[in-house]
Amino acid sequence: MVVIGALLAAESGHHESYADAIISALIAAAIYWLAHAYANALGWRVATRQRLTAGVLSRELVRDWAIVRGAAIPLLALVLAGATGATLETAVNVAVGATVASLIVFELIAGIGSQATGRELVLDVCVGAAMGAAIIALKALLH
Repeated sequence: MVVIGALLAAESGHHESYADAIISALIAAAIYWLAHAYANALGWRVATRQRLTAGVLSRELVRDWAIVRGAAIPLLALVLAGATGATLETAVNVAVGATVASLIVFELIAGIGSQATGRELVLDVCVGAAMGAAIIALKALLH
């Protein structure tokens, strides 16, 4: 979610069409997912001196599927905004906003689920807000 939100923020206005924006986000999500799974498999192989097998790689791909699920949030927001007739720039802003809001909400949910104290909940929300602010700052700096 963070990577796709940042990608859309950085590239907003550089795409000629919705298709370009969606395809670039899908490719970025796939590369990030594959790279993360590969890095985990490589680290495991170095630590255990095991060979790379399809089973090892597929285990890590399944383990890292949350990366793809998270990427779906800004992509879905982008597609839904486009389906309502929003301009590409507006749709990108909606996707970035959905990313920021999701970061804060997910931190809050995680904090509540872990029975965090009030101070810990504030920290949770601040972490999500800081990540969201970084994405917004990236957009502001590049445009």
